[in-house]
Amino acid sequence: MGMPFKAHLSGQRIFACSKCGVHLAYYEDIVSKSFQGRHGRAYLFDSVVNVSVGEKENRTLITGLHSVADIQCNVCHSTLGWKYLEAFEES
Repeated sequence: MGMPFKAHLSGQRIFACSKCGVHLAYYEDIVSKSFQGRHGRAYLFDSVVNVSVGEKENRTLITGLHSVADIQCNVCHSTLGWKYLEAFEES
């Protein structure tokens, strides 16, 4: 299969995978810090790199029913969070 392509972000404030350290996003790409995930605080980003998107599934979150897909690190395959695909209820 070969080695995955890794984007390298330059700058002082970069988010990285906690398991393998691969770059994921610039601090400036944070849209909101007011989210709560299953395992604690969660951020909403405008743009991320070095991730793959899993299968679409419907989940009931605090804000209602959403269609989401988990995102995994391209290097170590750790689940990093989820991507919103569709909201079924207006919020």
